[in-house]
Amino acid sequence: MESEILKIENFNFFYDEKQILKNINLSIYNKKVTTILGPSGCGKTTLLRSINRMSELNHNAKTEGAIYLNKENIYKINPIKLRQKIGMVFQRPNPFPTMTIFDNVIAGYILNGIKISKERKHQIVEKTLKDVGLWDEVKDNLFKKGTNLSGGQQQRLCIARTLAMKPDVILLDEPTSALDPKATVKIEELISKLKNQVTIILVTHNIAQAARISDYTAFLYLGELIEYGKTEEVFTVPKNKKTEEYLGGKFG
Repeated sequence: MESEILKIENFNFFYDEKQILKNINLSIYNKKVTTILGPSGCGKTTLLRSINRMSELNHNAKTEGAIYLNKENIYKINPIKLRQKIGMVFQRPNPFPTMTIFDNVIAGYILNGIKISKERKHQIVEKTLKDVGLWDEVKDNLFKKGTNLSGGQQQRLCIARTLAMKPDVILLDEPTSALDPKATVKIEELISKLKNQVTIILVTHNIAQAARISDYTAFLYLGELIEYGKTEEVFTVPKNKKTEEYLGGKFG
């Protein structure tokens, strides 16, 4: 039996008067890759950003229902602490432009005022960059700016920055949409490897990508969760006609 790390219960999200998410119920399993699929504007990114309370940064947002991380209601956790436990990587690589590669990796510690020894910093940087397959490519340039790297390397650096905080969950919002095919393959391989140490939730428009790398797939349409299950089952024997039409390219 899979162990549940996140539980979303009767979750509604409103922006001004408009309801974006409608009564979402979803269990996310530990150390698995879960993909959220659906056409543009269906609420995928809103759901993703709700999981670490980033969507609340907009003052016109309102939520109902609950989200639990390891059985603890995320609305009872300090948002800064929550975002250390649930890290996020965005669509476009965004290394901090004034920081070196080294400081980008440990940015979470620097920005949160968490004091660690110089030796520990070096250990974290080396281990995390090895985890994302970037160490050999950058080890001689650790004190140069992260923005000097290629797009694919920058995205792996952003994943390293998130991993360095030892999160329970990483949220990836279309992490390969700004990358070329070669860099995309590297990120996909990295996601498949990282699930051994962290739970990953991925939003993507790329149906083939979801089929390749996810264990579970959730299909959202017009703010509703239409179908959720093991990726293999959702892709081969979808229970809902809408899912079948979406996966078959009838709309998107």
